[in-house]
Amino acid sequence: MLFGEFFKKLRLKSNMTLRQFCEKNGFDPGNISKLERSILPPPHSPEKLYAYAIALNIKDGDDEYLEFFDLAAASSMNFSVNKISDQELINKLPVLFRTLDNKELTMEKLNRIINVVEKEVKK
Repeated sequence: MLFGEFFKKLRLKSNMTLRQFCEKNGFDPGNISKLERSILPPPHSPEKLYAYAIALNIKDGDDEYLEFFDLAAASSMNFSVNKISDQELINKLPVLFRTLDNKELTMEKLNRIINVVEKEVKK
C-alpha cells in the first residue's frame, strides 16, 4: 500500500469527507487530495507528518502509527538506481531499518546479516 492510500484509509475511518477533514484540521483540500492520490509525495518534515498523524487520530507507538511513518519513509527512498523496483519490498525496508535500529548493531553483526542476504539472493 502506498502512503496516500493509507492516509485516505485512515481519514475514511474517521467518517469525514476530505473537505470536513481539511476544515477541521486546517489543511488545504487540494494538497490532501493530491497526497491521497499519490500525486504529491508525503512531506519530508517530521513536524508535518506528526500533524497529519494527530489529525488522523493515530497514537504514537500503535501499529498504524508505525506503518504511517514507514510508508512515508519508503516513499521518499529512491532505489531505482539499485534495481529494487518492487514497491512492496521497498515498503518493508523502513521496518527492517527500524528493527535494526532497536538492536545493538555492531559492524560484525551487520556483516553477518549482509552475508546471509547475499547467500539468499544468489539462490
